[in-house]
Amino acid sequence: MIRRLLVANRGEIACRVLRTAQEMGIESAVVYSTADHNALPVRMADAAFAVGPPPSDQSYLNIEAILAAAREWRADAIHPGYGFLSENAGFARAVEDAGLIFVGPPAHVIADMGSKARARQLMQAANVPVIPGFQSPEGSTTDDGQLQQEATAIGYPVLIKAVAGGGGRGLRVVHREEQFMEALKAVRREASSAFGDASVLLEKYLTGARHIEVQVFADTQGQVIHLHERDCSVQRRHQKLIEEAPAPGLSEQLRQQMGDAAVQAARAIGYVGAGTVEFLMRDNEFWFMEMNTRLQVEHPVTEAVTGQDLVAWQLRIASGEPLPLTQQDVPLQGHAMEARLNAETPALDFLPSAGRLQSIRWPIGPGLRIDTGYMAGDTVSVHYDSLLAKLIVHAPQRNDVIRMMAEVLQQIRVEGTDTNATLLATLVQHPDFLSGSMPTTWLEEVLPALLRDTSAATAADRMSIREDVPAGPLRAWRNLTHNPFSRRYHLQEKPAPGHGRDATEAGPDRSNRIVAPLPGRIVSLQVAEGEAVTAGQTLLIMEAMKMEHTLTAPRAATIATLPCSEGELVAPDTVLLTFAEDINE
Repeated sequence: MIRRLLVANRGEIACRVLRTAQEMGIESAVVYSTADHNALPVRMADAAFAVGPPPSDQSYLNIEAILAAAREWRADAIHPGYGFLSENAGFARAVEDAGLIFVGPPAHVIADMGSKARARQLMQAANVPVIPGFQSPEGSTTDDGQLQQEATAIGYPVLIKAVAGGGGRGLRVVHREEQFMEALKAVRREASSAFGDASVLLEKYLTGARHIEVQVFADTQGQVIHLHERDCSVQRRHQKLIEEAPAPGLSEQLRQQMGDAAVQAARAIGYVGAGTVEFLMRDNEFWFMEMNTRLQVEHPVTEAVTGQDLVAWQLRIASGEPLPLTQQDVPLQGHAMEARLNAETPALDFLPSAGRLQSIRWPIGPGLRIDTGYMAGDTVSVHYDSLLAKLIVHAPQRNDVIRMMAEVLQQIRVEGTDTNATLLATLVQHPDFLSGSMPTTWLEEVLPALLRDTSAATAADRMSIREDVPAGPLRAWRNLTHNPFSRRYHLQEKPAPGHGRDATEAGPDRSNRIVAPLPGRIVSLQVAEGEAVTAGQTLLIMEAMKMEHTLTAPRAATIATLPCSEGELVAPDTVLLTFAEDINE
């Protein structure tokens, strides 16, 4: 059994892994950037090691610094969590070469599945159904003009997908041929920045399809099983918001077919550890989309319906132990749902909302689990993603789960950043959601109406209120490890949406400049000095909190100056662009 573990991650997943490892008697350390020097995982761990400054490529992606921390800690193993280096074959190989256990599949498997093109080839060879598409022959590249021709041959809409992508990044849906080149450039730019590889492939975009994924596990003895499926169809810009297990509305025959296909896929590539095989499903047919070679953000819903601790499974399998259950012994108990609470402002195109968390009130109750990496007083950094917490509800029936989730979301109080809690509460009570058969395009279609419906509730949240907030240990599972406490929270009035520096477009006034809405990096300038622009035209693209943000022209105007440059890091309120005084009407 692993004796000493280093967790190479941050936030709620670092807390999640630490909790299980410590319960198993494994001494556990964590790495941190200087921005996270007092973060919750650092306070939870038996030891903590600084690995660099806030930018991820200098800290959480710094392989040498992480391996140095492992040597200093005298670790037996490294758990990568998800994101960052979790699907980096080079990191897994470096861990193995250092004589340490990588808590995940072998490096060659990560490499095979990390390449969407290679994964498609392997799945086709294993007779797993694959979405129609185009990929460059192995060892060759395809120029942009030929890719456009291939897209036309496939038929629009098509999906441009980064070969090395993951986590919803490096994806664009193209509905018309004239949109193709601009979308291709955007995918290549994002893929190069996020994954260091601008290669892409094309897939037929299946309208009306659901996103169903199957949790698989394999041990070093060659046994492979699945732990049922999850529905992850509620997405915005390919980012999941709500996940549930089991997937509603599936026949037992289809459920078994998908589970068998996932096991077949894992067995064909010599898989070891936890993995997720993702499918698109439409009209009782399904097609392989990709395989994630790591623990998923949404793994708690599988834990809830099976009663298993998947991190404990990971650690035991990495130690050489066999799977603890056979396929026929895997339970399926009730229904579970997870909602991702993000620090963002939905009314402002979901602009990330960084800042100090002045106070937090988490609901408590049976059947509720909260996974978070934050406590009151912590800071949500602009350098990382906006996930504040995962809210997991488990009950015998789906209707009970929905009712409980709506209540939980309405009870949350976070002061210091905006959140998407009100929108999520509205979403889970939507008639379409209650039906349980939403395609992946559903949220984008209903989002304008949902945002209008939540505007009144958001305004109510801005009212100043006083209340005593008792907080103690959940009667279910919570990864916070503090003692019970009581605190009085005073929620001050928040600025109304569109005020301050949270807007991604200039307001309706006659301001002659565009400023940075939050700290970030300029990734693309789309205009030049002296150029005439029209209302709504893209001016520039920023990257902040692991997301791209497009800043557009509020009206017809002429560009006077561009005081920023591509690649530049900018602070909030930095002037990025000015308009000439002779503004066109």
